[in-house]
Amino acid sequence: MIPFSPPHIKQEAIDEVIDTLKSGWITTGPKTKLFEQKITDYCGNKKTLCINSATFGLEAVLRWFGVGKGDEVIIPAYTYTATANTVVHTGATPVMIDTNSNDFNINIEAIRKAITNKTKVIVPVDIAGLPVDMDSINKLVSEDETKTLYKPESEQQKKLGRILVMSDAAHSFGAIYKNKKTGSLTDISIFSFHAVKNLTTAEGGAIAFNLPEPFDNDAIYKEFNTLSLHGQSKDALAKTVKGAWRYDVIDAGYKGNMTDIQASLGLISLKYYDIDNLPRRKEIMHTYQDAFSKTNWAELPILEDDIRTSSYHLYTLRITNISEKERDVIIQKIFDKDVSVNVHFQPLPLFSAYKNRGYKIEDFPIAFDNYSREISLPVYQDLSQEQVQTIIKSVISSVEEVINA
Repeated sequence: MIPFSPPHIKQEAIDEVIDTLKSGWITTGPKTKLFEQKITDYCGNKKTLCINSATFGLEAVLRWFGVGKGDEVIIPAYTYTATANTVVHTGATPVMIDTNSNDFNINIEAIRKAITNKTKVIVPVDIAGLPVDMDSINKLVSEDETKTLYKPESEQQKKLGRILVMSDAAHSFGAIYKNKKTGSLTDISIFSFHAVKNLTTAEGGAIAFNLPEPFDNDAIYKEFNTLSLHGQSKDALAKTVKGAWRYDVIDAGYKGNMTDIQASLGLISLKYYDIDNLPRRKEIMHTYQDAFSKTNWAELPILEDDIRTSSYHLYTLRITNISEKERDVIIQKIFDKDVSVNVHFQPLPLFSAYKNRGYKIEDFPIAFDNYSREISLPVYQDLSQEQVQTIIKSVISSVEEVINA
């Protein structure tokens, strides 16, 4: 069986982890801080905090911005459930938006129509690694008409003076939009370094701060660092200084820090990210594009256009003129040929948690259409050319067995 997305772990990364284990410092420490700086240098944002998951980052930012009961947060209906769950946890209401028909990203005009005087945050999601048209969203929240609707309540909301844009960039580390990397495209971006992501720390993520003046991103970094350590005024590393055992608890914080063991994996993965990881993923995806472009049933994903270059995280193939049921049969046939595939994603209104909150999939016809015809194919660094050809043949034969039946 060809697996869907195993992690690529270099011997150098294993050696780095061993070095960390032998150092006697395995929780948040010098390697985590080095990893944060290297991410900042790579992405071009103002400050970065490494954390234990993208999910923690999403919720921590919402709470810091004062989002709570009675507020609305605009998100795509087509995303992983963490995007919505974190909004629900704050007591706010997720306002779901349909997707574009040409890609899987949130529709900008639909965002405009959904903004109300309760809207506090917009969370666009870079599905499959293709950046959202972020300039259009940044422009939208700064328009006079939008700012007139905005009703700030918390200190941070008043300081920003407009809706916060928090990019869910879980898929798009290393993607490029108008010659800038994700992480530097809007107010705050959240990365995931989960085991299936391009760059992995097993579990983990990062908050990329890029807030405008008068915000002090260094000060906000320190605030979030404290928040991620149960509100402690000192982390474990700071308390190693002679006599520096005493600390305060500033607020009732959370447990969200990254460890040096995780950072060790990330440091080596980032070192080779542009050298062999992204180029290999790009090569695989373009091989798929070339093969499936020769068929009359494949709707190819956008990998690059005039302003965007994907991080090549997921290859989201759509099959034209088929039903959800037929797509499921195709997937089973591919599995029967010993090739693992997946679907990204089931739109949120299909899940009981959101059906029970009143969301209806009928309100998101494009999201459902995209989902019902989508199959995600394996893309990872260690996938051989022979395996790529096996995947292509398995997909083509499986699709044609169904559509020609």
